[in-house]
Amino acid sequence: MSREEPEGPEPEAAAGGSPFPAEPGGDEPRGEEPDRPCPEPALGSRSSLYFASLDAAVEGLQQRVQDVLRRLNGGREEAHTELSGVRDSILLKVSELTEQLEERLFHGYGFHNGLIQERLQALSEVLERVEGVQAELRRICCTVEAAYQDLCLQPED
Repeated sequence: MSREEPEGPEPEAAAGGSPFPAEPGGDEPRGEEPDRPCPEPALGSRSSLYFASLDAAVEGLQQRVQDVLRRLNGGREEAHTELSGVRDSILLKVSELTEQLEERLFHGYGFHNGLIQERLQALSEVLERVEGVQAELRRICCTVEAAYQDLCLQPED
């Protein structure tokens, strides 16, 4: 016996059902709605008005959200602009204060350098006097040494 495949719609009927899906949308993946427009006459005028009102409310909410977002972004831009201005003014003030501090430091350095110069000059003068006194002490020591040698070398009579 040879087995031949029947032609026509019989295999679907033999598979246990009609050629149409058992439930509406059964041939489509679950979780997705068919992309078919709903026929208007089946809804009725009252539900049609309800959906139109709902659409208008949704559009109104979307518009309000867009307005809030626009105001929020505008506020952020203003805040950014203000912060940039504050940052710039702080940088300018810090720069001015830094220059004033440098001027004061340089003035203080100059003043202290003057004091150091005066004291170095005084120290130099003291060192010159010490050298003079040291030279005089050497002469005195030489004189005392010479006198001592003269006293020690004289014959005793």
